[in-house]
Amino acid sequence: MKKETRPYTCHVFVCTNNRHGERKSCADGGNEALKDFLKEEIEKRGWKTRVRVSNCGCMGLCARGPNVILYPEGIWFSDVSAGEGGQILDEIAALLPNISGKS
Repeated sequence: MKKETRPYTCHVFVCTNNRHGERKSCADGGNEALKDFLKEEIEKRGWKTRVRVSNCGCMGLCARGPNVILYPEGIWFSDVSAGEGGQILDEIAALLPNISGKS
């Protein structure tokens, strides 16, 4: 086992848990499209080496979802719609003013 420091300045977890209609889940709100949008925008902005977007399974918060969480900041966005990706990007930029357009 190797112990290292985190490879990214910010890690964005987008819950894409899908319960296939059995009960509410984050996938009901189009989080897969949101994840794709965030990944594309982060690459366009040149942040790809410093900001990572990952999908994740259930965070235990689906009743309040769709959910997105930024780490290590611990900022949680709930009831997120696919069109609110720009606001999440603004939050990342505000938290990480040292991120520039360069990779």
